[in-house]
Amino acid sequence: MREILPALSRWYAAGQPFGLATVVAVSRSAPRGPGAAMAVGPDDEVVGSVSGGCVEGAVFELAKEVVETGRAQLRTFGYSDEDAFAVGLTCGGEITLLVRPVTPAHDAAFGEAAASVAAHRPVVVATVTDGPAPRGAALAVRPDTVSGTLGARGLDAAVTADARGELAQGATGLRHYGPDGERREDDVTVFLQSFAPPPRMLVFGAIDFAAAVARIGVFLGYRVTVCDARPVFADPRRFPDGAEVVVDWPHRYLRATETDGRTVMCVLTHDPKFDVPLLEVALRTPAAYIGVMGSRRTHEDRLARLREAGLDGTELARLRSPIGLDLGARTPEEVAVSIAAEIVALRWGGTGSPLAETSGAIHGPRPATG
Repeated sequence: MREILPALSRWYAAGQPFGLATVVAVSRSAPRGPGAAMAVGPDDEVVGSVSGGCVEGAVFELAKEVVETGRAQLRTFGYSDEDAFAVGLTCGGEITLLVRPVTPAHDAAFGEAAASVAAHRPVVVATVTDGPAPRGAALAVRPDTVSGTLGARGLDAAVTADARGELAQGATGLRHYGPDGERREDDVTVFLQSFAPPPRMLVFGAIDFAAAVARIGVFLGYRVTVCDARPVFADPRRFPDGAEVVVDWPHRYLRATETDGRTVMCVLTHDPKFDVPLLEVALRTPAAYIGVMGSRRTHEDRLARLREAGLDGTELARLRSPIGLDLGARTPEEVAVSIAAEIVALRWGGTGSPLAETSGAIHGPRPATG
């Protein structure tokens, strides 16, 4: 959804209705997770994807239909054993989609949610998928305000409370309620989709490798900051659009910067006067990934210096050094790919092994938060 919001916001601001299909549930080897979205706008313009190409043709027709009728639909697509060429997922999975019309005159929740996501403010979009409540009705829940309605005051109140409870974790999934928000009933199904601010990637050391890492970080959806104490290297012209460039001592910048369990750090300076003070701070943050460039010999020297600075074995075990997976990388761009591969593997629990040498499901269970 985040990737297609610019187009949706443009249509919404122009008063043009569009059909929005959102994945609300998956099973087995479905290629896209809950929250993946596709929309059909004016002049049959299509943005986004819900299955990587398996069912997009059918979804295109559904999206046009819901705009014409004004009525949302819930559809499930799966692999057909009787006809492998029928509309379905040849990967063997199954996805359930909510396809709803978004009309600017009647959907305040969408506009509020889109503005929050664009401004990197946390928001949960709650949408009725099934039950006696109006299918497709939406509620935008922020930490301090709410827009829209699901059709019943009690349901709005219960969903708002649950959404705010999930907001910090960025949870996305289906929840069940009674018609007036009763928590032990399951008449009404509501899809809660959280939009937490993008995770941060902090790159320390404004060298050529940093420019390549910043580019791939922006591509992966991180909010990228490159930090170096040397103004001659920390030149914004050397880095991609979308990456912030800061001139400061790395440890001082990090000490004043908020981090969380989704933050990743790439330390590329391989200079003790920068690395050691920085890592003293970094290894005591909740960051998900702390990778450090340098040879194995440099790594051993770095560990000795950090032990002298008072860090213990548990803290030092968090270091990913030398940084990246063993891909045989040589160029800055190849090294950036190896670093990104290690970050992705750590995030989703991947092994880094060739898929041809593994067995079982290609896509493991998706975490409930992210």
